Amino acid sequence: MARVTLSTIAQRTGLSKFAVSRSLSGKDGVSEETRRRVREVAAELGYSRVVGEPGQPAIGLVFHDHDLINSELHLLIQGGVQAEAQRRGYQVRMRWTHRADEVEEFARTCSGVVMVGPHDRASLDRAYALGRPIVRTGWLTPLEPADHVGGTDHEAGSAVAQYLYELGHRTIAYVHGTPGYRGRMERYYGVREVLEQKPEVRFREMRFAAEVRFTEHFLAAEAEGFRPTAFFCAHDGLALTVVSELLRLGYRIPEDISVIGFGDFAAATQISPHLTTVKTNGREMGITCVRLLDDRLHGRLSPGTAYRVHIAGHIVHRASCGPARATPPALRAVGG
Repeated sequence: MARVTLSTIAQRTGLSKFAVSRSLSGKDGVSEETRRRVREVAAELGYSRVVGEPGQPAIGLVFHDHDLINSELHLLIQGGVQAEAQRRGYQVRMRWTHRADEVEEFARTCSGVVMVGPHDRASLDRAYALGRPIVRTGWLTPLEPADHVGGTDHEAGSAVAQYLYELGHRTIAYVHGTPGYRGRMERYYGVREVLEQKPEVRFREMRFAAEVRFTEHFLAAEAEGFRPTAFFCAHDGLALTVVSELLRLGYRIPEDISVIGFGDFAAATQISPHLTTVKTNGREMGITCVRLLDDRLHGRLSPGTAYRVHIAGHIVHRASCGPARATPPALRAVGG
């Protein structure tokens, strides 16, 4: 059975949502007859008012509190949600948690919910069971019947591969870092999809065990004869490490080796050289989440169809990438 909303009551009574909301909240601006009529229809339909919904419906924003790697992206999403919610007349409530019971309790107080980050199955199932409209930004299981707003990780990886290839790079490494992040894998698949069609390119993925630093992995690769002229790093934080370590080893960037990151977060322009990277449009993701929820709340989307919205990024050209050298850079000694 479909959830009864202010829109449902407005349609039944022929009144505006504004009049229905003020009637149910006890505010002035409507006649006593209108107030009585609205309350009777609400009772007949079994309407249960969302806690804290005196006149403004509430959008909940739930962040997974252990997902620190994406904290700057989450702040951008938050900004977009708040801006679009205000524009459309919603209040915003926020919660940082990974506990299923807290997610469920919080979702009960909201008209619709944006769930940000890698929430576990228990949290998701309990939130879905409430029947509230929910939009996710974390990764879904295949064909999961949930609305989702995300970036273009696979596509970004393909674009970076083509970008580096056109700069003349033929020995390229993807710095994955610690495994286990779905977005990093999608970027890797995108890079590989392009480069495996170019037999003259040597390509390698660099994953790190917890006890192995980038420098150790890099020097081991060079000792095996793999000497990259370009690194694509799975996120800007890794790129900062790669730039710092290569400079410490005596390499010039981008004259010897090019480095490109992912995210375009604040640190990208706080190092020298400034980092070429792929911009992730977190604010637009937040705006789109609210638009999807608003469409759900107003019945503008098919109830049996889940929607996926991808917000495309783009490459931001800065000083850390340049044309490949005619010959690979000379092997440097640690600290030299």
